[in-house]
Amino acid sequence: MFSPYYAWSGYRDPFDHCALNVALYGPGGRWAMTERRRGAVSRDADALRIGPSAMAWDGRRLRIEIDERGAPLPRPVRGAVVLEPEAWSERVFELSARNGHVWRPIAPFARVQVNFREPNLAWSGGAYLDFNAGRAPLQSEFRRWTWSRARLGYGAAILYEAERRHEPPLLMSLRFGRDGALRETAAPPKAALPKTRWRVERETRSEAGAQVAATFEDSPFYARSAIAHRLDGEDAVSMHESLDLERFSRHIVRAMLPFRMPRW
Repeated sequence: MFSPYYAWSGYRDPFDHCALNVALYGPGGRWAMTERRRGAVSRDADALRIGPSAMAWDGRRLRIEIDERGAPLPRPVRGAVVLEPEAWSERVFELSARNGHVWRPIAPFARVQVNFREPNLAWSGGAYLDFNAGRAPLQSEFRRWTWSRARLGYGAAILYEAERRHEPPLLMSLRFGRDGALRETAAPPKAALPKTRWRVERETRSEAGAQVAATFEDSPFYARSAIAHRLDGEDAVSMHESLDLERFSRHIVRAMLPFRMPRW
């Protein structure tokens, strides 16, 4: 959805603009997001291949085999990620009625095993899996949004807030039990967060203030962070995203993207 090549093509053929995005943070961290042409993409009901990387669902687990090269530093990124959902959600949420933008939190919480050969690292822990789709570019429907997800004692909490161009603001405060049962709740008050180094605005919802624990991704239009705040009486650490589509729409920003997103 952030492909400059797809935008420059006039959004004609999405299968000619596919990529697997891998972001490894911390010591030895690497980034890969190489866009592949239609001839390098194949899929069926249970599997997807994009260039040398592939993913497959066996009925219980999603296995992702990664064989990529980083950018802008061309270091190899090779390994496997196995995700096993602990709870399912069948609910599909409409983010924008105008062009059918939808979102489904497929697995509000899951377990993951990560094993990389290059770089040499491995871990296991909590995970999350979701899905987005739409019939038009995001920037045609949204100005900006924030999203966050935390694992809590009873399950998981997700906050989704968006400023839409043609519809009223969107605000969702969702709670998922360990069996996947969904509750929609009143959102906590707004809590300010500091802007990123690129001056991307960040904010969240919290019962008692909030702070940034770590910033993982800081770009001219997007930030990914870990934030500490309070939800449902619990101290929570959420994965948090801020997306500024006003900035993304600028030509100079799109011109930067090929340095991190080569096309083969």
